[in-house]
Amino acid sequence: MEQQGVQLDRKTFSCPICLDLLKDPVTIPCGHSYCMICINTHWDEQDKKGMYSCPQCRKPFISRPDLEKNTMLAALVEQLKKTGLQAAPADHCYAGPEDVACDFCTGRKLKAIKSCLVCLASYCEKHLQPHHYSATFRYHKLVEPSKNLKENICSKHDEVINMFCRTDQKCICYLCSVDEHKGHETVSAAAERAERQRELEERRGNIQQMIQNQEKDVKLLQQEVEAINVSADKAVEDSEKIFTELIRLLQKRSSDVKQQIRSQQETEVSRVKDVQEKLEQEITELKRKDAELEQLSHTEDHYQFLHNYPSLPALSESTHSSSINIRPLRHFEDVTAAVSELREKLQDVLRDSWTNISLMVTKVDVLLSGPEPKTRAGFLKYSHKIKLDINTASALNLCPAPV
Repeated sequence: MEQQGVQLDRKTFSCPICLDLLKDPVTIPCGHSYCMICINTHWDEQDKKGMYSCPQCRKPFISRPDLEKNTMLAALVEQLKKTGLQAAPADHCYAGPEDVACDFCTGRKLKAIKSCLVCLASYCEKHLQPHHYSATFRYHKLVEPSKNLKENICSKHDEVINMFCRTDQKCICYLCSVDEHKGHETVSAAAERAERQRELEERRGNIQQMIQNQEKDVKLLQQEVEAINVSADKAVEDSEKIFTELIRLLQKRSSDVKQQIRSQQETEVSRVKDVQEKLEQEITELKRKDAELEQLSHTEDHYQFLHNYPSLPALSESTHSSSINIRPLRHFEDVTAAVSELREKLQDVLRDSWTNISLMVTKVDVLLSGPEPKTRAGFLKYSHKIKLDINTASALNLCPAPV
């Protein structure tokens, strides 16, 4: 980082013409600074035209400006030289194996910053200066540094390829246009480039429009995804509530049935136990009478037997035994059968409802709608019966007015 800072300062206090640290720096009226020798040499070349300008901003001067040494800038440069700014350019300014080297540097070559399609050579910043300031190179074409400048030379005529044959869709040199491409539609490479550039910009415009449209669609789809998620979450939540209510209702009904069964069970058991208790009392009474009869049967005195026999109570029919024989007790098998019947009905309802629910789920449609109907049958799916109001219909002469 320190080395980059030094290099930045060196460039700041370097002459734009010689690219070295300023020597006897002078500042011309437009504000740019140069070595006194460099700017005088530059203006010496312009003496022939009688017009002078700044090599950087091209600002013209009516007469050759008088030059005075900028003492403050000179003192600053001298002070900065002591900090190491007079050192050679940093290694990153030299050309590496992957860089385009300056064709005019001797010894260790610097990186090229531009290539000239006319000179077919590459230049570092220092050796490129004539292309900026000399009228000789005014019409030369500078491009980014390229290692493939030789590809711009016609292999047959050894001339610069600067034309394009539209007939053969091929880049050619001038001699090619009067040789094997004679009579073909040929234009300058610049003109063809301009035409292709227009087509390229048009295609880029179309692509960018497509990108905008698709980005808009992507945004809509993202919004749709959010809407689907919100709707699905709400449907799940509502469905869970509904099924919970159904389960609670079934549990309540189950509890009611259980309570009714237990209540009826208690009633029936109480009734049975009541009958049982009365029958047991009758059995006890009958056993007592049987004991009396047995005792009488063992009396040896005939007089006593005949005397006591008429006083024996008469036997009566048991009302409870007869009722038991007439109507047997009913158990709860019918309740189980009724609950089973309810289960089967609920299963049928759930099966039919589940089919409808599944159909509703699968009918959920996102932006991607189906094709428009093309047949009468397809359109009839969306048909609706229209019922006209008799008053408005008569006003439109669609049906006779009421009499």
